[in-house]
Amino acid sequence: MKINWMIRLQHKPFLLALFSLILLLAQQVATIFGYDLTSAMNEQATYILNILLSIFVLVGVVVDPTTRGTSDSQRALMYRRPR
Repeated sequence: MKINWMIRLQHKPFLLALFSLILLLAQQVATIFGYDLTSAMNEQATYILNILLSIFVLVGVVVDPTTRGTSDSQRALMYRRPR
């Protein structure tokens, strides 16, 4: 699986998805260990925030939609900046 990570890290939707994924993961891991990162918010606001973060993760999916599988196309591997 070849992916041009330098280009992906310059792509704003990918960065938003990655940040959202990290926040959701941190919340879940903290819950496992008994910490509540969302204690300042009510339960409904927490659900709405989690839904928004999940949507952001879905929008910035790592897979290149122009190729089969999970690798970048040969053309995308040659990019030096996002197109």
